[in-house]
Amino acid sequence: MKLFTLLILLSFNTYALNPGDKAPDFNLIDQNGKNFKLSSLKNQFVVLEWFNHGCPYVKKHYGSNHMQTIQALYGHSDLVTWVTILSSAKGKQGYLGSDEEVISKMNELGIKSKYFLRDTDGKVGQLYGAKTTPHMYIIDAKMKLRYVGAIDSVVSTNTSDIKGATNYVTSALSKLMLNEEPSPAKTKPYGCSVKY
Repeated sequence: MKLFTLLILLSFNTYALNPGDKAPDFNLIDQNGKNFKLSSLKNQFVVLEWFNHGCPYVKKHYGSNHMQTIQALYGHSDLVTWVTILSSAKGKQGYLGSDEEVISKMNELGIKSKYFLRDTDGKVGQLYGAKTTPHMYIIDAKMKLRYVGAIDSVVSTNTSDIKGATNYVTSALSKLMLNEEPSPAKTKPYGCSVKY
């Protein structure tokens, strides 16, 4: 069992993505039962947000309406598409088994993502090396990763810490829209482990 766990950890590290890497293309079904293909969003910025509504770190950002505000600010423009991905497996925390459950959760939390994707077999999460919820990725118009990591600089579940934190995602998007390099372009993600 220990060897198996070690191999999984090594595979995550081997395939971890970095800024500058080409974003792997993938297909998943969205909240409306329609096929979503990442490469269909080229020529714009894409934010990938790994999500689990049962995670206290996710609750911090949604319970304060912080994540929804960012989604609405950036994700409803012609320049940015916000994509929320749930990689929780059946029987694990955060799992949603149908499009109806997804839409209900989106309405309950006021999620403003254009797309909400269920990755129940974890293939896309593992392809990207998503380790935590939230784990954030920004992809540019040429389908290259430009930011990978945490949503912000304060590792906590306390909503009062949001105000004093540096939001890496909004900072990176703002710089990218000005044709500047994000700094930092990679940070250590924090949150609950993705429930593969």
